[in-house]
Amino acid sequence: MNDSQSAAPAAIGHRDELVAYLEQGCKPRESWRIGTEHEKFGFTLEDLRPLPYDGPNGIRAMLEGLQRFGWQPVYEGDNVIALTMNGQSITLEPGGQLELSGAPLETLHRTCDEVNTHLAQVQEVANEIGVGFLGMGFQPKWSYADTPIMPKGRYKIMRAYMPTRGNLGVDMMFRSCTVQVNLDFGSEADMVTKLRVGLALQPVATALFANSPFIEGKPNGFLSYRSHVWTDTDPDRTGFLPWAFEDGMGFERYTDYALDVPMYFVYRNGTYHDATGNSFRDFLDGKLDALPGERPTLKDWEDHLTTLFPDARLKRFIEMRGADGGPWRRLCALPALWVGLLYDTSAQEAAWDLVKHWTEEDRRAIQSAVPKMGMAAPLPKGTGGGTVRDLAKQVLAVAADGLRSRNRLDSFGENEVHFLNALTTIVEAGKTPAEDLLDLYKGAWGGQIDPVFREFAY
Repeated sequence: MNDSQSAAPAAIGHRDELVAYLEQGCKPRESWRIGTEHEKFGFTLEDLRPLPYDGPNGIRAMLEGLQRFGWQPVYEGDNVIALTMNGQSITLEPGGQLELSGAPLETLHRTCDEVNTHLAQVQEVANEIGVGFLGMGFQPKWSYADTPIMPKGRYKIMRAYMPTRGNLGVDMMFRSCTVQVNLDFGSEADMVTKLRVGLALQPVATALFANSPFIEGKPNGFLSYRSHVWTDTDPDRTGFLPWAFEDGMGFERYTDYALDVPMYFVYRNGTYHDATGNSFRDFLDGKLDALPGERPTLKDWEDHLTTLFPDARLKRFIEMRGADGGPWRRLCALPALWVGLLYDTSAQEAAWDLVKHWTEEDRRAIQSAVPKMGMAAPLPKGTGGGTVRDLAKQVLAVAADGLRSRNRLDSFGENEVHFLNALTTIVEAGKTPAEDLLDLYKGAWGGQIDPVFREFAY
């Protein structure tokens, strides 16, 4: 057997292998890490247009320029479509949004240093080629028709499929940006609690980070239009997973959910094969229309899990996905929020106590109110009443206690609590970042959107 044959990945023979894949994410507490991801919009300084792929001020030029810092290119055909270095990656979203997927790091101090180093590198290259980058939840100026399409095969398949499942899927792909944090779990029970807390409190994160009140140069009626977009993207793969709160939730239940979600693609030998119309369960049974008789590998399962978009997503870690993109300080505040809530035992118990008595109707009501109302969204009576702002105060207090208890110190002897300061300021003021933007739009900006690119660029 030659090397290429011996290296070929084995086909999956049974559902239990998929369950085991997720279960292998369990780690002892001392091995828990923090992974921060964020997306941002690129634009030309001269005319504020989105960046094309090619050209002197395009995405390719950005990716080539960043290689001076040690980043290694990843190609699809002749096009560089990603960079990797030391457990980090820089990737492209469909409309050219640039994403940093950070390395798994031990402390918030380190993950925030990583974000700051990345943005400094991006800024250096961007200044040389006449472009800038903006952190917002939704593209404030340009239409979908104005947005360039990046040369990645999976996006062609997704772009064709999205309109068959919802009205705003292509907007999600091409005109939205988020920040998220990836967290570890110690056991199946720990995973279930973390996932449930994450799903229930995702609207609090959405309210605190709400930062997408504009579309095509005008107010859109929402504070987090990005989160609204997800409600009309694809009901098969989005939402807050009500069944995750039922008895019997665990790795098997999530596996069964993922098995029945329609597929997008299968990647083979440099080609994306359109698998829409089939589920992963079909693939497991050798009944994939695109590749008859072929069975999946664990890499196919890993790829498929990235095409599920619930508010909190399970892989071999849990992704918290409810926040709009934003400026530097809030990129460090999101992991601080969730690490504080979920990486300390007492804090996790306190966070679960806040939400464990909520009904599905309570969770649905909060989720549906927050995109328009932000922190002013009312809490159902079954949750204790008040507003999301009242809940956010409690949540931040629990997170701060959790970070104090973790007591991870930087070189100056300071713990991680200060990373919550950006969120504490928002709650104390009682206004979302989106409301601050709307005040500027109606006041100092004179009803014009262009100043956002100058005043809020990285």
